[in-house]
Amino acid sequence: MWSLLVRRTLQGVLTLLVVSVLVFVGTEILPGDVADAVLGQSATPETVAALRQAMALDQPAVLRYLTWLSGFASGDLGTSLATGRAVSELMGERLGNTLLLALATAAVAVPLALLIGIFSAIYPRSLGLKSVMVAALCTASAPEFFVAAVLVAVFAVSLRWLPGIAYLSDGQSWLATLRTLALPVMTLTAGILAHMARMTRMALLNVLEAPYIETATLKGVSRPAIVLHHALPNVVAPVANAVAINLAYLIGGVVIVETMFSYPGLAKLMVDAVTTRDIPIVQACAMVFCSAYVILNLAADIVSILANPRLRQPR
Repeated sequence: MWSLLVRRTLQGVLTLLVVSVLVFVGTEILPGDVADAVLGQSATPETVAALRQAMALDQPAVLRYLTWLSGFASGDLGTSLATGRAVSELMGERLGNTLLLALATAAVAVPLALLIGIFSAIYPRSLGLKSVMVAALCTASAPEFFVAAVLVAVFAVSLRWLPGIAYLSDGQSWLATLRTLALPVMTLTAGILAHMARMTRMALLNVLEAPYIETATLKGVSRPAIVLHHALPNVVAPVANAVAINLAYLIGGVVIVETMFSYPGLAKLMVDAVTTRDIPIVQACAMVFCSAYVILNLAADIVSILANPRLRQPR
């Protein structure tokens, strides 16, 4: 088992290395010159050349990539071109907000999706559960900006129950924080609920066709007991993968939600950095999002290995 875990970890590290190359190349091929974007159109050629030398833009791309990668590995994310502050400091101010939003959404979406999926497998012919699943699919199919706009129009404009702008302030009470996070959490939940619920339902229904389930049924075991005690432990792996993929999305895929609600998170920082051509922030945010995705998928693999003894057998 340990050799398998080490191999999966090394695969994750290799994936991050490949992603780092793609991120660096992606920012390198952006049109225009970074120094010109920072100084503006009124800059003289001398000042542009001096800034390019200060930013090491006159060095070969391979050398700049290795310098950037070594700095990222050691925790030095560079300096913001727009503000002159350390990128790690700027990201530290926003990372907590993004994690708070992701954890709040996960606390709502994951249990709700698992409950819907489990009860849909227990009562597959229930009209009410089918209606809930169809509604979840409809909201998941709609673009996030549309869902966010509808929620703002209903709960912030018409009913005036919740704020339309998700602004967090220091010293804010927990009740005010919940009200602030309500609409962004509802928007994100609408996007991931159907996928996790369907994955849970389909995994359970596949297991319920196994011969040992038929034996338990013939012995008179009730369907809820069969699902909870016999089928559910055997679907941990696919459910864990579905949850991990959606949680990774919550970390890196909240760009639209944070922008729509002006939420001061990491994705909003990245969008602002793209606008101002602040390359160090764009690179650092992209690597953090990719790292979160790889780590969560690695965690799902570990859960699958621990839950399924067959995966621990040597091949």
